[in-house]
Amino acid sequence: MGLRKTSRIAPVPSAQMDWLKDLPAQGLTAAQTMQWLNLWTGQGLLRHIDSAFAAQVLRLDAEAPAPLLVAAAVLAQMEGRGHTCLPLAELCQPPVALLGWPAAAVDGAQGLKALWAHLPATLADWQAALQGQSPSIAVRLADAPDQGQPLALGGSSDAPLLYLRRYAGYEQRVGQSLLQRASEPLAVPEAAAREWLDRFFAPNTEEPDATDWQKVACAVALRARLSVITGGPGTGKTYTAARLLALLLALHPEGSPLRVALAAPTGKAAARLKQSIDNALTQLHVPADAGLDLNALIARMGPARTLHSLLGARPDTRQFRHHAANPLDVDVLIVDEASMVHLEMMDALLQALPPTARLVLLGDKDQLASVEAGAVLGDLCQDAAAGRYSAATAQFVQAVTRQTLASEWVVPDPAPVLAQQTVMLRQSRRFKGAIGQLALAVNRGDAAAARACLGGPDNAAASPVLAVQPSSPQAVCALALGASGKPSYANYLRHMQTGPVGQGTDAHASWVSNVLKAFERFRILCAVHQGDWGTQALNAAVQQALADAGLLRIQGEWYEGRPVMVTRNDPQLGVFNGDVGVVLPNTEGKPKVWFLDGEALRSVSVMRLAQVDTAFVMTVHKSQGSEFEHTALVLPPGGAEVLSRELVYTGITRAREQFTLVEAEAGLLEAAIDRPSVRASGLRRWWL
Repeated sequence: MGLRKTSRIAPVPSAQMDWLKDLPAQGLTAAQTMQWLNLWTGQGLLRHIDSAFAAQVLRLDAEAPAPLLVAAAVLAQMEGRGHTCLPLAELCQPPVALLGWPAAAVDGAQGLKALWAHLPATLADWQAALQGQSPSIAVRLADAPDQGQPLALGGSSDAPLLYLRRYAGYEQRVGQSLLQRASEPLAVPEAAAREWLDRFFAPNTEEPDATDWQKVACAVALRARLSVITGGPGTGKTYTAARLLALLLALHPEGSPLRVALAAPTGKAAARLKQSIDNALTQLHVPADAGLDLNALIARMGPARTLHSLLGARPDTRQFRHHAANPLDVDVLIVDEASMVHLEMMDALLQALPPTARLVLLGDKDQLASVEAGAVLGDLCQDAAAGRYSAATAQFVQAVTRQTLASEWVVPDPAPVLAQQTVMLRQSRRFKGAIGQLALAVNRGDAAAARACLGGPDNAAASPVLAVQPSSPQAVCALALGASGKPSYANYLRHMQTGPVGQGTDAHASWVSNVLKAFERFRILCAVHQGDWGTQALNAAVQQALADAGLLRIQGEWYEGRPVMVTRNDPQLGVFNGDVGVVLPNTEGKPKVWFLDGEALRSVSVMRLAQVDTAFVMTVHKSQGSEFEHTALVLPPGGAEVLSRELVYTGITRAREQFTLVEAEAGLLEAAIDRPSVRASGLRRWWL
């Protein structure tokens, strides 16, 4: 769900509630319904756009019944929370859990239950109310002609789903495209594939009977033009993808080069993907006479790009330069951090990908989904832990990898089509210590075990994972100054204060690079933007604390050392939403924002960057695709509306060596773990 804090419920003067007294037991008028929705909007329970959308439906269909107007407003609210559709079955009772409203908004004369007393109680009645008996232009059936209706009714008769029209289109195209790519078999030279895979993956001498899921992932990726590789941090997703690229290169027919593109949702994730792939390919020892030029492949791939850059984002439009009529010039596209790819972006990506190209999606299925609507990777990987491979897939894996899939991973036919192209990596080579144990406990919903992993303030410096419960946000400032003995912002600011060692551009570039790398050692993550414990207030507090400690000199907006995050894509400048840089002078003393992509530096004049925020503190969503030596996760008080298991898990897994949990009040960790996030979607019905 979106990181949006619902406003405090405002009291409504009793005189404005008189109209409620005369309501009939059934049959609200459209005007009465809109009055109720507007009332909730005034209380901050609905957004203005939610009630405005219901009003638009009424303008398009003057006979729109009350259930249709209510469903339209609820659907708009859900889209803002990341859902792509509204299951109508959820409306047979007041959708308390779905909306997550406080108790005061549920009960009472103006509450959720009071309105639902005037609405249908059965699924059949809701369907009838939405489809209507008169020529309505508000709702169309999913398989009916599109005449510009704002709503679409899809799903099945047993499980109908209400969509905003464009999301129905996105889902249909994405579902059909993924199914087609996964189900069209490709010829595989099994003997050659087996020979290369044996070269790329050494036998496991410690556990010879253990399944090498990385090897399996490379094998099954050969069978179709879609492969999905999921797993937690340290399970080797990019390591596996690099070996898959080498395998595809080895099996690629002579006469044309293998065209490969690398992409990720953010600039930081793209830079990490390129660096990881290059390192893995460089370390892959192949005999000189094998005819496999991996260095040429590395050079030909070029830099990894953001998805917006890859597709050719255009200013002030949702359209891209690359689409079905102007496809990408690639044979293989690898997309990392796929959990962050929302439904609309996946639709654009699949339309721009040539039908003959291979798509490899990498990501952690348990991380937060995108802020925008949709959770495509989550839908693809919902059953990844169970395997659900067919007998044919198991036979192919045995033939190509010499690996025998245990019976627990194999199901009777018909096995799910997408499962045959999905592999979950299960062994983490990075998170074997306290951080890994904490992440695993959170992921499986074991709050007691998660709490037991956390150390207390008495051993703050020694423990890699620490929990603090401060009385005020100033404790966050103390972490920023290094009070815990762990990496902090003091590290990069001291690097900055030393200045370049020597003269010239090389010395200056080395200094800038060192400052940026030191800044990346530590980050403070939040769940919300607003309030004393949100990004806005904490950024200001940390900035002032660093200045009071003599580590910063704040002179104007673009002071030296200010970290900034880009909040809007600007393809002309080569910066994209989520990119993080630091303000430092160039060799002429002029302030610029410097970014580090792998080992490559780039800078942008501060006068050209209008859409940025200070980035001492960022949301967990914005941190995805990044790693920090020390990560501090701040859970706000009263955070029941925004906290989730996935948010905490994602925050923990941003930490490479040390993690600090800051709870504004007791029990927030347990409350978050107890709330796994679920996004309504109809995408899986295309392949199940």
